[in-house]
Amino acid sequence: MAIVTPLEPSSDNRRRLALASPATLEPIGEIEVQTSADVAAAVERARKAQPDWAGLSVSERARYLARALQILLARQDEIIETVISETGKPRTEALQMEVFAVGDALNFYSKNAERILKTQKRKLHGMLRFMKRLRIVYRPLGVVAVISPWNGPFVLAMNPSIQALVAGNAVILKPSEVTPFSGLLVADILKEAGLPEGLFQVLTGDGETGAALCRGGVDKVSFTGSVATGRKVAVSCAEQLIPCTLELGGKDAMIVCEDVNLDYAAAGAVAGAFMNTGQYCCGTERVYVVEAVADEFTQKVVERVSRLRQGFEGEFDVGAIFWPQQLEIIESHMTDAKAKGAQVLAGGRRNPELAGLFYEPTVLTSVDHGMQIMSEETFGPILPIMRVADEEEALRLANDSEYGLGGNIWTRDTSKGVRMAERMASGSVCVNDMTMTYGVQEAPFGGLKHSGVGQVNGETGLRGYSHAEPIIVDRRSGKMAESRYPYSAKTDSGMQKFMNLLWGTSIGRMLG
Repeated sequence: MAIVTPLEPSSDNRRRLALASPATLEPIGEIEVQTSADVAAAVERARKAQPDWAGLSVSERARYLARALQILLARQDEIIETVISETGKPRTEALQMEVFAVGDALNFYSKNAERILKTQKRKLHGMLRFMKRLRIVYRPLGVVAVISPWNGPFVLAMNPSIQALVAGNAVILKPSEVTPFSGLLVADILKEAGLPEGLFQVLTGDGETGAALCRGGVDKVSFTGSVATGRKVAVSCAEQLIPCTLELGGKDAMIVCEDVNLDYAAAGAVAGAFMNTGQYCCGTERVYVVEAVADEFTQKVVERVSRLRQGFEGEFDVGAIFWPQQLEIIESHMTDAKAKGAQVLAGGRRNPELAGLFYEPTVLTSVDHGMQIMSEETFGPILPIMRVADEEEALRLANDSEYGLGGNIWTRDTSKGVRMAERMASGSVCVNDMTMTYGVQEAPFGGLKHSGVGQVNGETGLRGYSHAEPIIVDRRSGKMAESRYPYSAKTDSGMQKFMNLLWGTSIGRMLG
């Protein structure tokens, strides 16, 4: 993400921030930090716009997503260049992670939102089925705040926003202060798609703006970011009794079984660790490889890493560190690991040939859980490899973490891989691929432990921007109400006999 420098306040005493590219260190623009008064005005506009939007059918709202998809295709180069200027990531990653992923989401929800949010008729159990009818209506919440991060500045702003919108809500987006222009581009695309005025708004600013938005009277907060900030968001939402989804950090484990295809596993390790310069929440941050294949696996990983090209122009594979503070964390973890005996097989330093925020793709061995590099989120291009005696030890160590976002298992025996996946304390697991659950639109995505609260995406995520309202209708037009009073011992006795018949006999339990 861009490097941020405070500027002199504006003429109306607003704080201003200057941004520079983390790859070239060149200026890329300025923003104003919007205040609690700006938040209040935005929420008021959203409140006015939302009822008419909610009054449209889901299919009518979905048409706006279909239009946005065509605009995305027409403006994809502009999106790519905006993302690259703010992050320094390779063009291929900007194309795949930001443009393709958003296009896939727009297409999926424009086609499937009506089915997912359709009013449902549910069959009731036992005797109740003869007395009542149940339907569940998915009603929009109102105004949703989306607070998006810097590592996927376009996709992680657009994806939750379009889900909240198609569910019938108004949305206020607060992008990271270091990647604000990707967030503003989301607003520009949705405006071009014809979205009504005030329905989708962007507030630029830093933590001050985000805190004001959380307390600004919205009906839900969707937050992606650090554990520390996520806790603050959770406290704010709890105090107001409003829901939130928190997609936080990860320390994803990769398990390499003895029966693995080593070439595939080595390729998966390198892709999982170095994509997006290791700066994505479900990146591979620790590898547990069974002793019998550890030497050959490590050798193949190092060979692949040696061929990675790092840079900021032309064709390259690994880009810059998006944020100066993240570079400091990476260096701190590396210093700790080396002091405690870790061996550096590749990389291990800032890239001396590049002026920006670049850390070389790094491979470590001789690591253990006493090191920060194996226990805390590093969020950088570092791949620590730990030998284990067997798959049971690998599972035990993989689960020995305060995080639980994603994980991956590599084996020729996919049935065994699934069984192992079911034992991982993780929000999602991939077998024979890097963790890529977020890119599967049908799959709910979320973490356990310190990795988050709730799930996004898929049916679960989309419905999470709604209130599932049960509507129960009496089949006898309310006639049963006549028998509720007065209470009597005879009625109680009859109820107890009925319970004994219903649940105390095999036939009764079957019918019930």
